[in-house]
Amino acid sequence: MPLVRTAALGGLLCLAACAPAAAGIVAQIDQSRQRMRVFVDGALSHEWPVSTARSGYVTPNGTFRVGLMAPMWRSHKYHGSPMPHAMFFRGGYAIHGTYAVGQLGRRASHGCIRLAPGHASRLFSLARSHGGARVVIHN
Repeated sequence: MPLVRTAALGGLLCLAACAPAAAGIVAQIDQSRQRMRVFVDGALSHEWPVSTARSGYVTPNGTFRVGLMAPMWRSHKYHGSPMPHAMFFRGGYAIHGTYAVGQLGRRASHGCIRLAPGHASRLFSLARSHGGARVVIHN
């Protein structure tokens, strides 16, 4: 009897694990190129310059889910600096807009991923309309 239950459970697990995942929104960040590629339901939709961590700071590599989303956030750590369209993905790390657009395309942040304000707004809207987003960061 336990064998039957195990086999049935294994089949259910395979149904859950083997089913294709909903693609939704994926923000893929290439730190070596300082570029973000945004995929909507598996298709490339946008490619934008970003700024990730400058020397002495870290932008973590890995795959994360966006948690808290805030249309306007102010940094608690960096003197109330504005973080428009903030999408937090690992504790205090976020993708957000920046007014320092001249620095986009090179490492300039304290660890967050910075985007031009219009691009941050577009990504925020996409994530909100699709119920969230996945963030994939690599070197």
